Amino acid sequence: MDSQKRENLLNLSLDATQEQREKSMELGVGVNEAASEWEVIVRYSGDLSQYEELGINQVELLGGYAILTVSKEQLDLLSRIPEIAYIEKPKRLFFEVDIGKRVSCITPLQVSGVPSGDNINLFGKGCLVAILDSGIDYFHPDFRNEDGTSRILRIWDQTLNPTETRMPPRGYRIGVEFTREQINEALQSGGRAEGMGLVPVSDESGHGTAVAGIAAGNGRASGGRYRGVAPESTLVIVKLGRARDKGFPRTTELMQAADYVVKLAAEWNMPLAVNISIGNTYGSHDGTALLESYLNTASDMGRNVIVTGTGNEGAAQGHTSGKLQTGQNHLVEFTVGMYESKLNIQFWKYYVDEILLELVSPSGERVGPFEQRLGTQRFRIGNTQFLLYYGEPAPYTRAQEIYLDMIPIEGASYINSGVYGIRLLAGRIVEGEYHFWMPSSGALNRGTGFTLPTPDITLTIPSTAAKLISVGAYDAGLNSFSNFSGRGYTRVVPMVKPEIVAPGSGVMAPAPFGGYAARTGTSFAAPFVTGAAALLMEYGIINGRDPYLYGEKVKAFLIRGAKKLPGFDEYPNPLTGADGIIVLS
Repeated sequence: MDSQKRENLLNLSLDATQEQREKSMELGVGVNEAASEWEVIVRYSGDLSQYEELGINQVELLGGYAILTVSKEQLDLLSRIPEIAYIEKPKRLFFEVDIGKRVSCITPLQVSGVPSGDNINLFGKGCLVAILDSGIDYFHPDFRNEDGTSRILRIWDQTLNPTETRMPPRGYRIGVEFTREQINEALQSGGRAEGMGLVPVSDESGHGTAVAGIAAGNGRASGGRYRGVAPESTLVIVKLGRARDKGFPRTTELMQAADYVVKLAAEWNMPLAVNISIGNTYGSHDGTALLESYLNTASDMGRNVIVTGTGNEGAAQGHTSGKLQTGQNHLVEFTVGMYESKLNIQFWKYYVDEILLELVSPSGERVGPFEQRLGTQRFRIGNTQFLLYYGEPAPYTRAQEIYLDMIPIEGASYINSGVYGIRLLAGRIVEGEYHFWMPSSGALNRGTGFTLPTPDITLTIPSTAAKLISVGAYDAGLNSFSNFSGRGYTRVVPMVKPEIVAPGSGVMAPAPFGGYAARTGTSFAAPFVTGAAALLMEYGIINGRDPYLYGEKVKAFLIRGAKKLPGFDEYPNPLTGADGIIVLS
C-alpha cells in the first residue's frame, strides 16, 4: 500500500515487479533481490535501536539521519514507526593543474623565500582534505612525502568485502578501512603487486586520483610543475560504492562517506575540506531531498567546508521547462535514440497547479489524460511498457512529481525509438512553472533528449544543497565559460547556484600508475575550490588569524575575492554564479 511517509519513487519501486525493477534505471537501485533486502534513507528523531531486534540493520548518521537495510515486508513497518519522519530510496550517482593554479592566483601564495605576510606560504598544512570518489592510486608520488611515506591518513574502500582481519570503520557495515600505518607498510613492501596484497585499493577510472591530485597533490612526479592547490594537506580517501552495474555508487554510500570524514576530522581535531565530484539529476532541484538536507546538516558539524561540482549537463538535452497559463495546452517533445534499453522522465510542478498529462507515441498513438491519483498507472505501446506514478508533495517541499519509467516488454531488449510527445493540459494555474528532467547524459545513448532543451537549472544533485559550495567550470586557456558546465539557479529562486566557477577544461592531473593526463569537467573544477578552502582554513584556523574561518564564512570569502569572467555583465548569474572566477589574493 502506498504511504505518503515514503517518497514517490520508493512507492513505485515497491509496486513494480522484480523484472520491472531489474530493467529500470532507478527502480532497482538499493534492492538486493536475491537476499530480499531493501536499503533506504530515513530521517528520524529519538532512538531507533529498539527496532534492531526486528532485524532492521541500521547505520546511524549525524543529525537524525540513518541508512536502514530491511526486508520488503518491513518497509510497511518502517512507515508506521513514529520516530521515522520520512523514507527515501537510494539513487545512482555519476562521476562528472598548472594553468589552473596560475589563473586562480594560488601560485603567489606559495612562493618560497618571500618575506612572510598574511597571504604568503599557504599549502594546506594542518588541514584534512577528503576526497569522496572512485578511489586513488596511493602509490603515485604526488601522494607521498619526500621519504616515500604516505600523505594519506585513512582510506575507506566501500567496494571491498569485510573479513575478520579487514573491517569497516567503527559504526559502519560496508567496505574496509586502512590506516596510514597499513598504507606505509604496503608502500614499503617491495613493489606494487606486493603492496596491493596488503592494501588492495585501486582506482580503475582514474577519476578520484585526478581529483585528489588537483586538490592536494604535491607534484613530486613532475618536479612540482603539476602540484595541486593544497600540497601539504593530509588526505582522507573514500572509495565510493559497491561493485555493480557500470560501477556507479549510490546516494546512501555518499552519505556514509560524508558522515565518516566529518567524524574523523572531529576525532583528529583538524579543519576539513570535503570534495564531492559526483552527482545525478533525480529530484526537485530545490535542495530538499534527504541527501541534500543531510549534507547541509553535516556542513554544520565541526569546522568543515563541503565542495561539489555542478555536473556536466549544461549542453546536454536532459532538461526542459516552461510556464503555463490557465486553459493553455502545450506539447513537450523528446526523442529516444536507437538501442535505448531504459529511460525515465521526471515532471515537476507546483501542487497548486492543475495540469493533466497525455502521452503521444512516435506512431501517433495517444494515452491519457492520466488520472490525478496517488499511485502507479501502467500501459504499453509497442515494445515499451510504461510505469507512471502521480505523487504528492513531501513534508519538505510543496513540489509535485509525476514520474514516468519506460522499460522493454518481456522478450524485448530495447524500448521503442522515435519522437514522443507529452501534452500538458492546463486547468487552474496559480504558479504555472514546470520542469522535466532525464537521467544524466552519460547514462543515455546519443539521440535521446528533449527536442527543445533548457540549459538553465541543469545543476546535478547534490550541488543544489544550500550550504555546499557549488562549483561550475570555465576554460582557463580561453578565459571563457565551459558550455558543458551545469547551470543554475535552483528550481526555487532566489538561491544562487553555482557560487563560483574554477578551471575545468584540459586540467592536467595525476593518473593511475604514474604520470599525468588532461581532464575536463566540473569534477575537476571542484577540487580547485576544495584546495582553496584548505588554504583559507590554514590561514585562519591553523595560523591563528581567524578561528571561525570555515563553513559559510569560507564561501563568503571566496565569492568576495572572485573576479568577473569576460562577457558577463550581470552578477549573480546562472552560469558563473555570485561573482565569477575563483581567485585567492
